[in-house]
Amino acid sequence: MLEMVDNMKDLEQRIGYKFKNRELLRTALTHSSYANENRASGIGCNERLEFLGDSVLGMTVADYLFKSYPDMPEGDMTKLRSELVCEQSLYEVAKRLDIGSSILLGRGEESSGRTRPSILADAVEAVLAAIYLDGGKKSSDKFVNRFILSSLDSVEKSGSSDYKTALQELIQRKSGNQLSYNIVDERGPDHCKEFQAEVLLNGERIGSGIGRSKKEAEQDAAKNALAGIKNEA
Repeated sequence: MLEMVDNMKDLEQRIGYKFKNRELLRTALTHSSYANENRASGIGCNERLEFLGDSVLGMTVADYLFKSYPDMPEGDMTKLRSELVCEQSLYEVAKRLDIGSSILLGRGEESSGRTRPSILADAVEAVLAAIYLDGGKKSSDKFVNRFILSSLDSVEKSGSSDYKTALQELIQRKSGNQLSYNIVDERGPDHCKEFQAEVLLNGERIGSGIGRSKKEAEQDAAKNALAGIKNEA
């Protein structure tokens, strides 16, 4: 228990926010696997906070884009928001804050859960919701501005988030090339599925990715394939 308290104190320093009700932070860091193994103690998991955090994040980013880019078309704002709030973006935030070291996991998740993108991204949303409930919108806005909107410039420079289209255009420069995608694995409960996809070039695997939907997993696979091709160039 003392170790958990120390971990939370360290995390508070990294995120720049001190909780009045630290139990909110503890809940935000509690994965369902841990809560299920400790039902007798009445410990709750972070799924409800994740739900709220997803909405808080989406609204905060949308509000910022709407006010900061008065001439940007709706479609472009939607793409930009999606890139900022996607699993990969939140995963990068989690790594930056070392949230994985503070998460409470069940025995079955302990081996890989601290580095799994879906778990870490969900924890970021849950922590955001905890900040929102503890300190209000001003505090949650500060978190989003510091750790998520701070990557806006790099997201804009990276261009479109449609990696499948970008990969297809690159591959088609040489005639006869064929791309295909397969879903090779899916895991987790129905309300929190995680899919793994692979992308094949002429039948040979050139990338793989994960996501909360099949489409997201395929996009991640295409993104990783593009990165691999660029590294080989």
